[in-house]
Amino acid sequence: MLHKVFSLMDRIVKFDEVKAHCDIPCKVYDPGTAQVAALSVVRMMDIMLETSEKENINPQQTQNTISRCIALKELEAAKVKDEVRIIWGDYIKQAQIEQHPNVHDVVHQIMMKASACKQGVDRKVGEELVELVNRFAEIFWDTKNIKTVRKKAPYPPEIAIIYPVL
Repeated sequence: MLHKVFSLMDRIVKFDEVKAHCDIPCKVYDPGTAQVAALSVVRMMDIMLETSEKENINPQQTQNTISRCIALKELEAAKVKDEVRIIWGDYIKQAQIEQHPNVHDVVHQIMMKASACKQGVDRKVGEELVELVNRFAEIFWDTKNIKTVRKKAPYPPEIAIIYPVL
């Protein structure tokens, strides 16, 4: 029904053809959100371990904290995938692929590693996710001819991430 209405409007108004190649205004991309989300995955894993190792703690409180961390870990791992997928799908074009032919493989590895983080609580897997997202950030900033620096994040879990030198 709606399609018929729009088709009728198009015939009456005679709209020009409209094209777009991205979901958001061009050049508004930044892998920083994915990096913070990946760090959050590791932080939730750390909190779960810290909570489970505490003695003399109310079992309901332990269960509550761990349940909340699991939910947030799932959300942040999904955010990593979403943010990387948007940049990869909307920003990465032939010119960037030619500059970094491994970008598809890096994105695929991020997707797989983020899924593994959702499935488990192995901190090493979380650290590997952070490193893959860092690699993606390096590729992204390089396509914009912006130098990067690797520095320890100023908040837990204090893992090094890639920052653009602006």
